[in-house]
This record gives sequence, C-alpha cells and structure tokens, in this order.
Amino acid sequence: MVKTPVQTSDPGVRRADELQTARTVARGVCRLLNGLGQASLTEFTLGTGRRVDVIGLAGDGLITVVEIKSSLADFRADRKWPEYLAFCDRFYFAVPEDFPQEVLPAEQGLIVADAYGAAILRPSAELTAVAGARRRSVILRFAQTAAGRLHGLTDPGFDAG
Repeated sequence: MVKTPVQTSDPGVRRADELQTARTVARGVCRLLNGLGQASLTEFTLGTGRRVDVIGLAGDGLITVVEIKSSLADFRADRKWPEYLAFCDRFYFAVPEDFPQEVLPAEQGLIVADAYGAAILRPSAELTAVAGARRRSVILRFAQTAAGRLHGLTDPGFDAG
C-alpha cells in the first residue's frame, strides 16, 4: 500500500511526499477505471481552465472525475472540487489507505488506491446529467488531449499544448 509520508517541518519535502502519494493514487485509480471499461487521463484541463486529477471516459460517453487527496491538509485547502460536478456523471474522491476518510463529504463517491489498484468504498451520488454541449466538449477535449499525449511519446519535439 501507499507509504505514509514522513512528517517534516520542511514544506518542500512535505509537498514532494504529497506529489508522490498523488501519483501513486492516480496510477491505482487509472487501473480501476480501465477495469471498469473507461479510458482515463490524468491532469486533464476542463474548458474552464480548471484541471482535474483523473478523468475517465466510458464507451457510452459516461464521464467520471476523480479528485485525489494525498493528505488532510490537501483536502482542507481545496475549495475548487465542487466546480467539477457539472462536468461529470460520477465524482469520486480518491485517497491513500491511511487518509482519514471520515472528513470527506459523505454524498460523494470514495475510492481508496495504491500504486497497484483501487477499490470503490462508496459509490458516486447520482449527479445532474451533463448538458449535451458540455458533454461533447469534454469528449472532444479528452480525445484531443489523449492524441496529443500519444503523439508526444512518438515525437519528443512535439508540443501537445
């Protein structure tokens, strides 16, 4: 499972530990979404300019957004996640195993993850359907982002934007 970050007074070290934990959780979340038949992208920018940690796209167009919280401080500092709800059909918080889950909003889905996989502990609430034009925009942005990242792997000089 995910290692507990070392407690330190150095904010740079704490931030590096949180980033590593977030990467680890993202990997497990992407494996879970893949197992559920969804393609996924990390660090996906919405049309508003906000960036979600993980987005999943199912073959039927269902959109899942996963917000990773690597620490209690990370959760307490974040006030932007409610803005993501209008862009997805399902919303989850994803946390490492040692995260204090009781602080997370009970009406949102909950995933616990490590580098090797993840489990849904609480299903996502039924959200208001994503408006058709917005759904189309997210799906097109998803496709363009994925294609750009793939191109960047085969052509290192390519700027995927």
